[in-house]
Amino acid sequence: MDYTPDVYATFLSLLPPVIAITMALITKEVYSSLFVGIVTGALLYSNGAIELAYNTVVGNDSDAGIISALSENSHAAILIFVVLLAWITAVINQSGAAKAFGKWAEAHIKNKALAQLAAMALGVLIFIDDGFNCMTVGSVMRPVTDRHRISREKLAYIIDSTAAPICIIAPISSWAAAVTYSVPEDSGINGFTMFLRTIPFNFYALGTLMFMLMIILMRVDFGPMRKFEASAQRNDSLKAGVGEAGQTISLSAENSLPAPIPDNGKVMDLVIPVIVLIATSVFFMLYAGGITEGVGFIDAFSDCNSAYAFVMSSIVTIVVTFVYYLIRRVVSFKNFMACLPAGFRTMTGPMVILVLAWTLSSITGLLGADVFIHDVIEKSAGGFQMMMPFIIFLVSVFLSFSTGTSWGTFSILIPIVVGAFSGNPDMLPLSISACLAGAVCGDHCSPISDTTIMSSAGAGCVHINHVSSQLPYAITTAIVAALTYIVAGVLAFNVGNTVALVALPVMVVLLLVSIRLIRKITPNESK
Repeated sequence: MDYTPDVYATFLSLLPPVIAITMALITKEVYSSLFVGIVTGALLYSNGAIELAYNTVVGNDSDAGIISALSENSHAAILIFVVLLAWITAVINQSGAAKAFGKWAEAHIKNKALAQLAAMALGVLIFIDDGFNCMTVGSVMRPVTDRHRISREKLAYIIDSTAAPICIIAPISSWAAAVTYSVPEDSGINGFTMFLRTIPFNFYALGTLMFMLMIILMRVDFGPMRKFEASAQRNDSLKAGVGEAGQTISLSAENSLPAPIPDNGKVMDLVIPVIVLIATSVFFMLYAGGITEGVGFIDAFSDCNSAYAFVMSSIVTIVVTFVYYLIRRVVSFKNFMACLPAGFRTMTGPMVILVLAWTLSSITGLLGADVFIHDVIEKSAGGFQMMMPFIIFLVSVFLSFSTGTSWGTFSILIPIVVGAFSGNPDMLPLSISACLAGAVCGDHCSPISDTTIMSSAGAGCVHINHVSSQLPYAITTAIVAALTYIVAGVLAFNVGNTVALVALPVMVVLLLVSIRLIRKITPNESK
């Protein structure tokens, strides 16, 4: 039956995620915060009717709710992928490969800055998908950053800041495919070509990578991150897996391995499974997109089901790793299988958060948050042409932050932007890039974002600690990006988007000025 709540497509449609996010930041407790947001959304949807609200939360026979979140194919595939990847991680640790890599890194990575740069470089290299990036980089780099007493929160920040930002500017990635697919077919615009034109104008993604590099090289820490870094330097709490206020971090597979770690592991025992995982992920993404049926390379990426592809690649990697480790005699059959429940236990927390975040997002959709944002953009598009990239960036940040989904954000906004600027070739790429940048920024800041959750899991830190420590870094970059969009919008509107590229060096200067101000206000204590 057709049903429309009283708050449909009003500002109140965004109230549930705002409540959940605010509670999480204040209480530093994610599960209850998300659940309160879900219940609030259900009550708004039902106009206060308790029975309908209860059924909406549960989600049986509806488009939202917990059951619906679990029954959606892509969500189920992501949960399976997380478990399988945790199994692979546990097996790699059990084999002694991570231990051997740690010894190799000790000999070659001599200081804290190099360890952080290595984590950043690995994140940049794995540009296929953000979730895959988070889990892989975290698994590989955690022993190295622990050895150099880099906090898990700092590792989570590096992972998160190279996941979505690199995926949104990489021509070959699941994100590029999603953007290409979001451009309306009847617009007469080639979606992939348009995506390529947005890359130099994606000021938040580029700014995040630049800012992170500056932070590492100039050894600057501020906000809550400064406290976490100082704590990591003072003691060995990283190995114990203890977070703020004694919260136990159960995300490190090393804590629950079925047997002592052997000493005969080699670096190649880690490298081979990772290479197999990356190579098969690319293959199955193309396969899922129909490349074996004659579909073109770009179209295959555009139409692929990445979650399905990662499940398939994980299964192949498990089989290859099983055979390889048995031949190498580094893991017995019994211990290999025992690593499955050991790995699963490390991911129960992130999986619960993911399910609750998906449920909250689906209920927000029932309230018409996307329609409300659509109306806001359309009403603004008429008068402030020069300021539209700036406005679109802010709206995109707010929507992505509130809903925890960057893909959902730009799939809503790109058609609106194309409709508003299809006759203006100078403003169109800049405006779409502002939409993409804002989506990544909101996703980067939001505690209910898949990428943020998986970055915490990959790094093995308390989720809300990651959120609170990353926010000052992300907000600084967001302010710089917003100012840069004002400069670029004025230049593109009055001169052309080629001249608008002058905004890039302006952004670099603003980032450097920000670093200098931060160093002056909060001198760094960690070495």
